[in-house]
Amino acid sequence: MRAMVLTGPGPVGSAPLRLTELPVPEPGPGEVQVAVEVCGVCRTDLHVVEGDLPVRRPGIIPGHEVVGRVTRLGAGATRLAPGDRVGIAWLHASCGRCAYCRRGAENLCVAPRFTGWTDPGGYAEALCAPEDFVYRLPDTLPTQVAAPMLCAGIIGYRALMRSAIRPGEALGLYGFGASAHIVLQIARHRGCSVYVATRGERHQALAREMGAVWVGGAEAVPPVKLQGAILFAPAGELVPVAMAALDRGGTLAVAGIHLSDIPSLNYQAHLFQERTLCSVTANTRADGEALLHLAATIPLHANTEEFPLEQANEALFRLRHDEIRGAAVLRVRP
Repeated sequence: MRAMVLTGPGPVGSAPLRLTELPVPEPGPGEVQVAVEVCGVCRTDLHVVEGDLPVRRPGIIPGHEVVGRVTRLGAGATRLAPGDRVGIAWLHASCGRCAYCRRGAENLCVAPRFTGWTDPGGYAEALCAPEDFVYRLPDTLPTQVAAPMLCAGIIGYRALMRSAIRPGEALGLYGFGASAHIVLQIARHRGCSVYVATRGERHQALAREMGAVWVGGAEAVPPVKLQGAILFAPAGELVPVAMAALDRGGTLAVAGIHLSDIPSLNYQAHLFQERTLCSVTANTRADGEALLHLAATIPLHANTEEFPLEQANEALFRLRHDEIRGAAVLRVRP
């Protein structure tokens, strides 16, 4: 099979992914083999490729927004069947035994596995995954839309929940890429007014088109106090900016897996009056099921730009330089 393999972490401009022929992986016990149709290109992939996240498996195949069809079952796999249309997301597996898994917080598992970081991902023609962590996809959800939903959508949904925003309130989005343009749709569906602070005319124009009531630069001050906000940009210097924009009792959720250093916060200006700063760590399968249900019923859509598999380096390079309008996806099979 064809796969884009990370030869070693490095700047995406150096094309660190190499097109390689590999054997088709065989499913182990409880696993399914999936023929990949498309795979979304996520900022977390960029962090894996450039080394912001430490190497967990040399020669990894990135990609964790995978849409395809089940082709083979491993021993004991009974929930899915060959031909089922499925999605594979970032959380590849959790241990199921630690205190966090037992209390329903599998996103905080002490021994997790991640698609495209600890286990081979979807920048390939096939991959295997534990069937318990594979999502059935609604037939009404187009393939090009389904791919970014599997991380950008799921993480955006969890971040929205962590922001504690309520219907009809003012929500701020800092950064406007793949996740934010999905979250905006959910928030508007719930009657929220959405204020977007982001760099780049391309992203600002998309936010306006999608119904943001106000759009400004990355450090611009919204014209109203925000009851909740989400930081999608991996820029720690925006944390004080976003915290200062919160209303009393407001919450800022930081959605990224990687963030540059946060400057000092001033207690009176940023945290007093019960303002809250919280992080978002991976997701649970319940988050994924909830988001996919919303995607099919609202319905959600995604602005996507398609690249062939062999142009994964180019897609990541353009993502790195904020040149993707919405989300990028790799077309693996016709």
